[in-house]
Amino acid sequence: MSHTPKPLPTEISPSEIVLAEPRGFCAGVDRAIEIVERALTRFGAPVYVRHEIVHNDHVVADLRAKGAVFVEDLNEVPVGSRLIMSAHGVARTVRAHASERSLEVFDATCPLVTKVHVEVRKLAAEGYEIVMIGHQGHPEVEGTMGQLDAGIYLVEDEQQVAKISVRRPDRLAYVSQTTLSTDDTAAIVQALKQRFPSIRGPKFSDICYATQNRQDAVKLMSRQVDVVLVVGSRTSSNSNRLREVAERYGVPAYLLDGAEDLQSQWLAGKSRVGITAGASAPEALVQGLVAAVKEMGASAVRRLPGAQEHIRFPLPRGLGNDPTKQETA
Repeated sequence: MSHTPKPLPTEISPSEIVLAEPRGFCAGVDRAIEIVERALTRFGAPVYVRHEIVHNDHVVADLRAKGAVFVEDLNEVPVGSRLIMSAHGVARTVRAHASERSLEVFDATCPLVTKVHVEVRKLAAEGYEIVMIGHQGHPEVEGTMGQLDAGIYLVEDEQQVAKISVRRPDRLAYVSQTTLSTDDTAAIVQALKQRFPSIRGPKFSDICYATQNRQDAVKLMSRQVDVVLVVGSRTSSNSNRLREVAERYGVPAYLLDGAEDLQSQWLAGKSRVGITAGASAPEALVQGLVAAVKEMGASAVRRLPGAQEHIRFPLPRGLGNDPTKQETA
């Protein structure tokens, strides 16, 4: 049940809201949501989606209300139905299962995740074993590791680097989950290079541009605020990383789905309140939180400078305005 926090006493109420730039939706999330909405418009409900399309409870609830049916097991999808793969990507076995059930598949996998999948298969074809840096159980990690039947190892931290056992230390490469903390990943990469001096890395970091930009924005904001509020669901990896970045910079930080989760005590004695949002959190939720903090006493809103994002990924064939042509970025 939603609630509006009571105004704080004047002497301890917030006076300024500082908004991080950029924040919220990235191109991959925009594309994934648009794929579901266009499929519903073009074909009607139900349209099945394998896993949550993106990790945000509000987005999933909105799409479910429009007719999207979210499943974890493809056996729940009637044979011959339309299926959308989530933005996180899937293992090869999931695609094979979809083919066995004659499903019409629209792929909402973020192109930056697809890039990592392609790299993993290419490295394996060249005889490399691969270390995957990521969080166990996250669907992106499962999808990336599921590109291979063997020869890929998961590490979550520097301690696990010391424990992994590989067959060919001289033919070893690494890739990473796209939504990790850049600082944490750099430390793990350094540990890998110390243990396996010849390990091969990607030409460009696998951490996606949006994750990097949002973390940089929080680093800048954390120097100017007394508390940070991150709009995002608990299942969202990149949202959790934003909270961790703020805490690493010495600022108390809280992750919340929206204004309904705001607790007055978080802002007690805090004059400047920083607000940001994970890459799967809608801007409407940010504005709802801004309004709630204003009700608690804040009168000024300041937007920080930040990276400008103009990337747009093409939609799958069959969901553009002209079904015969694929849209371009």
